[in-house]
Amino acid sequence: MKRIHIIFATILLAASTSFGQIKKCHNIVYQSYRHGVAEQDTSYTIVKQQGNQISIADSGQLISQPIPGLARAVTYVDYDSMVAFSQLTYPDAESYYAKSAIGSKHITYTNEGSETVLGFECTKFSTSINSNRIEIWMTNALGCNATPMPQFANLDGVMVKYVRNGSSVMEIKKVDTSAKAKRIHPSMVIIPKNLGTEKTLRELDNIRRNKMIITYKVFDNDRVHWGADTKWNTDMPLDSVIHFAGGTLILKQINIDKLPQHYQVFAELHTHSEGDAYDRTGSIFVIPTDFEWSFYDALTKGISVVPGFKSKTGEEYRGMTIDNNYLPAMELVRFFTPFGVKHFNDRVQIDGLEWATEAYYKQEITDIFPSMSGPVLIGAFIGNYDGGGHKVSLDIKAYPGSYEWDTGNQDTKEWILPIFNTCNVMEMAGQNYPRFFDTDSLTVTVVIPEGVEDLKLRYISTGHGGWGGGDEFNPKENKIIIDGETVFTHTPWRSDCGTYRKLNPVSGNFWNGVSSSDYSRSGWCPGTATQPVYFDLSYLPAGTHTLTVAIPQGKAEGGSFSAWSVSGVLIGKIKK
Repeated sequence: MKRIHIIFATILLAASTSFGQIKKCHNIVYQSYRHGVAEQDTSYTIVKQQGNQISIADSGQLISQPIPGLARAVTYVDYDSMVAFSQLTYPDAESYYAKSAIGSKHITYTNEGSETVLGFECTKFSTSINSNRIEIWMTNALGCNATPMPQFANLDGVMVKYVRNGSSVMEIKKVDTSAKAKRIHPSMVIIPKNLGTEKTLRELDNIRRNKMIITYKVFDNDRVHWGADTKWNTDMPLDSVIHFAGGTLILKQINIDKLPQHYQVFAELHTHSEGDAYDRTGSIFVIPTDFEWSFYDALTKGISVVPGFKSKTGEEYRGMTIDNNYLPAMELVRFFTPFGVKHFNDRVQIDGLEWATEAYYKQEITDIFPSMSGPVLIGAFIGNYDGGGHKVSLDIKAYPGSYEWDTGNQDTKEWILPIFNTCNVMEMAGQNYPRFFDTDSLTVTVVIPEGVEDLKLRYISTGHGGWGGGDEFNPKENKIIIDGETVFTHTPWRSDCGTYRKLNPVSGNFWNGVSSSDYSRSGWCPGTATQPVYFDLSYLPAGTHTLTVAIPQGKAEGGSFSAWSVSGVLIGKIKK
């Protein structure tokens, strides 16, 4: 998506410095661009100068329909005191500012001599900042000091051109010296007396960014544990947390706005143990309610009311696959709790290792977020039989990709269809473990409508069976079969689990120095989220197709068995 912003710098420049005289102003337009980029991404910044003060404004105030939380941002610079005041003002007139020195003392410049640049006689300076090569051209021909970059304010004159790493450029495009140029009295000042509430620069930056982020708070330190089952058979109220499946599943209905396509969306999850010591399967999911039956019916009326299938051994697996009048739960994040983080941090001490106080997961869900507008049912599951269980906090955060709320008419919309999810989030309410892959494959029938483009399968797969011969500890190839033909293979495997040792205070420590949380696993580690993989299905024509997942699941041993939790969502675009 092409984003266009332009830099305007209107600099009021002194023709004379004696008090009481009228000073002439110049209008200077700066343009920013990148060398070699066909569709240049430019931006506007407005700078005004009166005497030895300037103001520098960002581009947000030039936008007709700005995103929520966008401030009018202005930086005021006083060259006499070499101080800058960065100010944020919001539509409700709430203002904040931070004070800082200008002209960094930590930057050492090399004077590379004189050059004529854009018609100005300039002195060229170069330096290096954080391994970036910086080149700056300054001119004294305009008779004052002014720059839209306060960190370079100790260079005399007006900045004509700035180049970073030979590619990012900011330069004067036009100077207006016509008779229409505004005239001002030199005694006027540009910095307001009241700038608002003072903050540190870090606090101000956090305010600026956080107000532009759209946050939907789903769960807030809510407990997921055994023993809190709710007998619920009515519609979900908004913004209430209800427990299901013995308390191991919590559900909440929230309203989510339809956002422009430029927003990037993440699920941000925090968990810690409140008594459960083990690594548990967790899932964050959405319940689609477009069809006659939904997974909400399974929660309120029992798993037996939703469609399912029987394996060759006669076991029923309900609520896991798409049907003519049913959609399975759409998985946002598959995560795994660590061994007892926080609750058990005082049990074992290891030299050189400080236990974390929580597990933190942040995963992008931009591609499936468009299906989540209006009233949305969002669930969190952690499989456990512990009375203390775990605490869970979940935010859905949307980060803007443009200052404009509406970036124009989009000619496509997302087509999103959850087709299977064998993660048995109703494990404690009768939903079977997905252990049918030893005798069966998982097959669903899907209909792709006309006009769908860029079709892909979002696929999550984790293997389970926690003993030496179990599929948790043995790599297994997953085959994706379309209309009877194997088109993709994928072996989910994580060999970096030792990286997360500080999350696992009561993980078993063996005689050879290895902890059980260090062991490689089938697509997961204790304390991590499993990354989705994507399979390109853009070659499929519209119509009816079968999609099969085949996994060589290991045989049970005694009372131990293996299982595979897989979820799949079809994602494409369709012309409006």
